[in-house]
Amino acid sequence: MADTFIGLAGNPNCGKTTLFNELTGSNGYVGNWPGVTVEKKQAKWQADKSVTFVDLPGIYSLSPYTPEEVVSRDYIVNERPDALIDLIDVTNLERNLYLTTQVLEAGRPVVVGLNMCDLLEQRGDKVDAKKLSELLGAPVVEVSALHNTNVDELVKTAVAAKTPNTGVKCFTAEVEDALAKIAEKISGACSPELVRWYSVKVFERDVEAIKPLGLSRDQLAAIEPLIKAVEEARDDDSESIITSDRYEWITKVMAECVVKAPKKLTTSEKIDKVVTNRILGLPIFVCVMVLVYYIAISTVGTAGTDWVNDNLFGDGFFVNGASQEQYDADTEEWADNHYADQVSGFIAAAQEEGIVDEDSAAEVTEAAAALAEDNSDEDAAAIVEDFAGKCEEANFEATDVVTTDEDGNETDEVIDSVDAAGFLAAVAGTSEEPSMADYDGYVNSIPGAVEGWLDDAGASDMVKSLVIDGIIGGVGSVLGFIPQMFVLFVLLCFLEDCGYMSRVAFVMDRVFRRFGLSGKSFIPMLISSGCGVPGVLATKTIENEKDRRMTAMLTTMIPCGAKTPIIALVMGVLIGGSDAWWVAPMFYFMGIAAIVISAIMLKKTKPFQGEPAPFVMELPNYHFPTIKSWWLHVWERVSSYIKKASTIIFAAAVVVWFLSNFGVASWDGGDGAFGFLSAMDGAGDDFMDYSLLAAIGGFLGVIFAPLGCDYWQATAASISALIAKENLVSTFGSLYGLGDATENSLTMWSGFAAMFTDASGVLHVGAMCGFVAFNMLDAPCFAAIGTIRRQMDDSKWFWFAIAYQCIFGWIVGMIINQLWELFVLGNFGVWTVIAFVALAAILFQLFRPAPKWDKKDDKIVSDLTEEIA
Repeated sequence: MADTFIGLAGNPNCGKTTLFNELTGSNGYVGNWPGVTVEKKQAKWQADKSVTFVDLPGIYSLSPYTPEEVVSRDYIVNERPDALIDLIDVTNLERNLYLTTQVLEAGRPVVVGLNMCDLLEQRGDKVDAKKLSELLGAPVVEVSALHNTNVDELVKTAVAAKTPNTGVKCFTAEVEDALAKIAEKISGACSPELVRWYSVKVFERDVEAIKPLGLSRDQLAAIEPLIKAVEEARDDDSESIITSDRYEWITKVMAECVVKAPKKLTTSEKIDKVVTNRILGLPIFVCVMVLVYYIAISTVGTAGTDWVNDNLFGDGFFVNGASQEQYDADTEEWADNHYADQVSGFIAAAQEEGIVDEDSAAEVTEAAAALAEDNSDEDAAAIVEDFAGKCEEANFEATDVVTTDEDGNETDEVIDSVDAAGFLAAVAGTSEEPSMADYDGYVNSIPGAVEGWLDDAGASDMVKSLVIDGIIGGVGSVLGFIPQMFVLFVLLCFLEDCGYMSRVAFVMDRVFRRFGLSGKSFIPMLISSGCGVPGVLATKTIENEKDRRMTAMLTTMIPCGAKTPIIALVMGVLIGGSDAWWVAPMFYFMGIAAIVISAIMLKKTKPFQGEPAPFVMELPNYHFPTIKSWWLHVWERVSSYIKKASTIIFAAAVVVWFLSNFGVASWDGGDGAFGFLSAMDGAGDDFMDYSLLAAIGGFLGVIFAPLGCDYWQATAASISALIAKENLVSTFGSLYGLGDATENSLTMWSGFAAMFTDASGVLHVGAMCGFVAFNMLDAPCFAAIGTIRRQMDDSKWFWFAIAYQCIFGWIVGMIINQLWELFVLGNFGVWTVIAFVALAAILFQLFRPAPKWDKKDDKIVSDLTEEIA
């Protein structure tokens, strides 16, 4: 028995994807705005594998304007499914019936599903389904996709439907007469069930739709007078006549089939009076987003991320509560002695006193660290004891030794004094730190377990470095952010599924339209706050090609979850931690500002000029999301992030490891050979300075010089961030030998700040902020870049988009740095002049008058004989 293919058509937010998920068990994205399903999805019915459902994009009509409409129309007309289910949001019946009148003309068996009947009942409205079925000429079934009511009956009716529908007589007499005459002239060019469809499309002069007919110029010339005669009689264009007649017929249907209850404000309408208010709407949205980021970044999400980093990719964890408590008590007792602080404080004080010079102090520090790892190291012990002897002879002791906490931050507690004997005791004490492995119930971390396996297998140092530092270190640093991203997605998906975000899109349409963008452009930007890949995909909802391309170019300027480590790193350097809740949302709105500025400038150029696309949206009723759809929505985003980590970031980690560990041994005493640097004779801790990555970074450093960061490490980190934004922090940590330090570590903050600190000890905040601005605004990760390439579907536009992102980000970074250098540090140079020129050019483009809009539409022609044949 051949498979039965059933297409699911309907308006956005009519519950079509919910129905698809219910029938097939799939995890389609259920959202509250147009075009969530940007491509048709296909899956088999769980109750009968011979039935396959095709979830078509949510659309308002089968006109030729958006990619979604093209996908749906091509499937219905060209691929010819066995039947169609047209799902209707019965609470917005009039709007939904417009698409229904078009679907009925497509020559396939159609079953109409009246969805959300439970909500209609709550309103007190009633729909006569039997009468509606008679008027439409198709079966009508009342269902609730959300509550799985009558869903099986709907499908069985569709499977049983065999008679193709050819439309309803919904047009006026003169139009119907013209359509009949057109049908006679094109009847041989298409199958009989599609004659009505193509007759209407010819009447509308729909270029793309009627191309398959292959009509000759003579045929078109014979048809054109029929259309013009109706246009002259109605004093309107043919497309508007068709639209008007459809709605007039729908109005009559509503009058016969619908009984409305007395009008009263619903709960959703009462809430909307506040959240969509012209004055309050935008401030409310700002407050909501600040709260979302505060919860996800500064509180709950950070706690989860810290646990993953500290346990799964750090030291390991306990499954035995008693062992955990004992270990914590022993560790606290050991930490209270501040052995490491005593050692470092005593050595630093001795150097300051002149007992040892800088080189000797470094040697003693290294020896003390070696003893902490292995207290049987005789050479290290000799160095430490010799140093202690010198201090004892000088009768020296360190006073007021500063202590630090587990994160390396200074505490208020100080150690009164440490003498030579105390120093030796502290060195011995550092090797006595409690080891988690010595307690019952301990589970090793992933890097620790893998290292043990590699040691047992006799793996070489190069293999261990690749696996532990390259693969696990790179991918692990990214996976550590899953808890933060999970919390962020849970909150955002709740706002989306409950109906609030559709209101935000409505509010933002008023804002964005002032800058030449539609409110639909906000939807991809919102999604990009989680991940740029689905954000770029969501640009398919924008019917205007110019707006769609511009939005695809700009949407990734919104800080995505992968940029969270960069934000946290800057927070640490500037304010000493992530407790300043306002920093993360500040970056979010900085991204919006960059998008608005870019949109204004680009809209005033010829390739992008034009009226913003109209924004039409049905605002759904507020409701608590179903747990299933909420979870599927969250999982889709989290899983896409994990997939990226296991593919693109995995490859990037290996590439970065290779570039940073292989090079030419050109140091003093090196043999000049190419190879694995750390294993070569004479290699020091600075071996990465001789790596391939250092060479590439040095070559490209000139590009970053105007940003104040011409260090090869900065260039290398930016290159790595281009592969995956999460890589910036981990690459920086690897290049500066900071080990397991994260973006919340004091050592990471200090190292990052040092890269922007000059020889006199001045921190160039402008250079640091310029560097970060570039990495926040330039081209996104490789995964998003690939998505932009597919969306643009044109290599010229793709490269223009990437070039614009990189150049705009570079200019912003350069302006920030040069202005800081001038106004704060008093430095003036050639690049200062260039910065002012660039700033003036931006301001000129922002405030110059916009050109007049060109409203020509090249998809609907004014005369068949002019454009077709």
